[in-house]
Amino acid sequence: MENTLFSKNDSPFICANCGREVTPLGYSSRNHCPYCLCSLHVDVNPGDRAGECRGIMVPVAVTTDGKKGFIITHKCKKCGFVRNNRFQKDDDVDLLIYLSNPYNP
Repeated sequence: MENTLFSKNDSPFICANCGREVTPLGYSSRNHCPYCLCSLHVDVNPGDRAGECRGIMVPVAVTTDGKKGFIITHKCKKCGFVRNNRFQKDDDVDLLIYLSNPYNP
């Protein structure tokens, strides 16, 4: 059964956090910057771009579920909204490792 609350959106963008150009992922929807792992709070449902907040969502945690690989938890700096997103093959692995270390400040 297909999830009707998901809209594919793989458009290129300029990261609001680090300013780098982010190219389309090509095989799924791109929802965060692969360089700094930040996102924007722009969706009500994944990919719809119908949200009004527009705050920067920063990575605050990393977990794994075994099937989907690494999951990045993002938290909006403006309103506090939290959403999980899958780590993508071109994301910064060093930053992922840093975030996954519980001893980092």
